[in-house]
Amino acid sequence: MSGGGAPFAVVGGVPGVAVPGGGVVAGLPAGDGRRIRPGRFFRSGHLAKATEEDRRILDSLGLHTIFDFRNAADQALEGADVELRGVRNVNLPLTDPADGADFWRMVRHGQLAQLRAELEDGRAAGRMVASYRMMIRERRDEHGRVLRSLAAGSVPVLMHCAAGKDRAGLTVAITLLALGVEREAIIADYLKSNIGVNRYRVTRGRNAEGGLSDEVMELLAPLFDARHEYLQAAFDQIVLDWGDTETYLRDGLGVDPEHRERLRDSFLH
Repeated sequence: MSGGGAPFAVVGGVPGVAVPGGGVVAGLPAGDGRRIRPGRFFRSGHLAKATEEDRRILDSLGLHTIFDFRNAADQALEGADVELRGVRNVNLPLTDPADGADFWRMVRHGQLAQLRAELEDGRAAGRMVASYRMMIRERRDEHGRVLRSLAAGSVPVLMHCAAGKDRAGLTVAITLLALGVEREAIIADYLKSNIGVNRYRVTRGRNAEGGLSDEVMELLAPLFDARHEYLQAAFDQIVLDWGDTETYLRDGLGVDPEHRERLRDSFLH
């Protein structure tokens, strides 16, 4: 999610390291008695503020590729990812660089009247649902590129955006669909972004009216939550546009059965 302020996060169950919006993607059942192999697939918030200790932990993951789904506006706000020796960094924006810039300035600095007008009465959640549907409809080339890259051997992989919840969360979900994981298991994994240390840290301007009052936090909550209805909306859009997952992957993303078999061989055990 755009909006800024995500602290560094590494994933994989490493003790002592915060995981806002992220986690290790392992152990999920993918049919035929196989499961997602540990140490192959990670999700996190952005890596722009990594310390030397963070770098050490990242190095220990043995990553091949990091996919950064942030746009130019995100990177200007948060900074570029740290570069790790021997790791390929791929920036693949999933939103237009100017998309929502005014909106996020309002989130960080807006007055209560502005926040109420934009976010109350279900409008914030509606914005999130629309965003997930849009990424399914309009980011097929990017999602197809990710899956074909993984099939070609770009693993172990870490995927992130700003917080690791929306753009990265949806791309992880699509990857899991391609691996044969059931939708309810994918949603359950996505909802782990809401657990304690995993949650995105809301940032408001120092002089913004209301600061982080209870009312402001309630208005902003839908933007920073991982909610069942968001990912379900993406799955519903797949069915609406393509009829089923198989057609979406093949015709929408250009991921054929051979790609999927290579994915399964790489990610499952």
